[in-house]
Amino acid sequence: MSEKIKKILIVDDVKGWQDYHSQIVSELFTSNITITASSAREAYDLLFEHNEAPFDIIITDMQMEDDFEPKYAGEWLVEQIKTFKNYSKTKIIIISAAYNVRLIAENLGVECIPKPTAQNFPQAYEILKN
Repeated sequence: MSEKIKKILIVDDVKGWQDYHSQIVSELFTSNITITASSAREAYDLLFEHNEAPFDIIITDMQMEDDFEPKYAGEWLVEQIKTFKNYSKTKIIIISAAYNVRLIAENLGVECIPKPTAQNFPQAYEILKN
C-alpha cells in the first residue's frame, strides 16, 4: 500500500528556514506536496486557495511581519487556521525562536519545536508523523 500524499504548508519569512523545513519534511514523507509562504498574510490567502483540499500539516514561524502586534504573526495565523472548518484535522506546528513559544503553543492547542532544537536535533520533527 502506498503512502498517502501529505500536503504541507511551511510559513517562514527566512528562505533558509523554508528550505530547511522542506528538506526535513521530504525525508519524513516520501510522498508530499510542499508549499511555502513568506508571511502570515500570504499563508492566510493560501488557506482560502486550498480550502477544498486542505493542508495536512502546517509549520509556521511566529516572528514574521509585525502588523499583528502585540501578537506574533504566527500566533495570529494559528488563530485564523482554527476558524476554518476544513482545517480542524490539520496538524499545526510552531517552530520559532520566540522565548515564549511553548506557552503560546500550549495556549493555542498546537505543537511546537523551538528553533534551536529544530536546528540541532532534526529528529524533533518526528512529531509531524504523530
